[in-house]
Amino acid sequence: MDKNNKQQRIDAIMIDDGATLIDALQQMDKASSKLLIVTREQKFYSLVSIGDLQRAMIAYQSFSKKISEILRPKIEVGHVADDRKFLLDIMLQNRTEFMPLLDDKGNLAEVIFWDEIVAHSVHINNELKDVPVVIMAGGKGSRLKPITNIIPKALVPLGEKPIMEIIADQFVRCGVQQFFASVNYKADLIKKYFDEIPGKNYSIAYTSENQPLGTIGSISLMKKNIRSTFFVSNCDILIDQDFSDVYRFHKAGSHELTVISAIKSYHIPYGTIELNNNGLLNQLKEKPQLMYYINTGVYVLEPHLINEVPENSFYDITDLIEKILARGGRVGVFPVSENAWLDIGEWKEYDKSLQLFSTRFAHLI
Repeated sequence: MDKNNKQQRIDAIMIDDGATLIDALQQMDKASSKLLIVTREQKFYSLVSIGDLQRAMIAYQSFSKKISEILRPKIEVGHVADDRKFLLDIMLQNRTEFMPLLDDKGNLAEVIFWDEIVAHSVHINNELKDVPVVIMAGGKGSRLKPITNIIPKALVPLGEKPIMEIIADQFVRCGVQQFFASVNYKADLIKKYFDEIPGKNYSIAYTSENQPLGTIGSISLMKKNIRSTFFVSNCDILIDQDFSDVYRFHKAGSHELTVISAIKSYHIPYGTIELNNNGLLNQLKEKPQLMYYINTGVYVLEPHLINEVPENSFYDITDLIEKILARGGRVGVFPVSENAWLDIGEWKEYDKSLQLFSTRFAHLI
């Protein structure tokens, strides 16, 4: 990488400490980075990670809160004189994508990026080795026609692999060894493809839907197979997130079900008016930015929930969540950024998905 390109890359990951949580989240999306260098008066000040932002949002902090208020007191940085092997070991241990190097005065002297010095490799952390994953692959993929007239949605390619294989590979990097796939439409093609993957280090058991069972109904057919906390993922989405973090969040919160949610922002191109109870103007907001938590289609569930899903009946995840909440159960929400969620469920969005995959999700290849 030449000096100009590297400086542009460094500039893209720098943010002032007066920026807000949503500013940082959007800059991470733009830079395809999960870590930013925080500056104060244009000098190195700290680091902020996607984990820092997620913890703040999980604690119901406002999107307008300044990042300076959530910074960790202790961060991992290097010194320009440090041995590169020592720095690489720290980066690998912390799973960080770059390391700032400071001089004797505490000024930023250099940034070393993991992908500059280490060839692409797959690191498996094994934390989820006993956690099964259910992939919902039974749908017809009507929104992806005409390609799904030929192949099932689960085998729609992103780069050189079908999306379902990329999903499986991502979970395998967290240690997952056992998958269950709920199949129906063109099920034989899915089975044949995965049966012929050479050297795969995981197993897939298939459950056939004889009729449409909704977004979660098919887990009722897996009662005898799943007895521990498990993930459920749609077969047409990717999440740029370490699922070990999601699992720990789910367990720490004693949740029965956790939803991975993408934070979606909408800019209203007009001034909006809020009225009071008397119909009079209470507030005028000029072109506001609205934030919503979007359901990505990836969940963590406790095994007892399988017994609460009607057997072999149409049942959506919304039905299950409403049932849990009605009896006072806990449903967690784990936030990810807007561009950390890739949905290829519609043909008109497929080109955009390919572009995003080649940048933000390239490390999953």
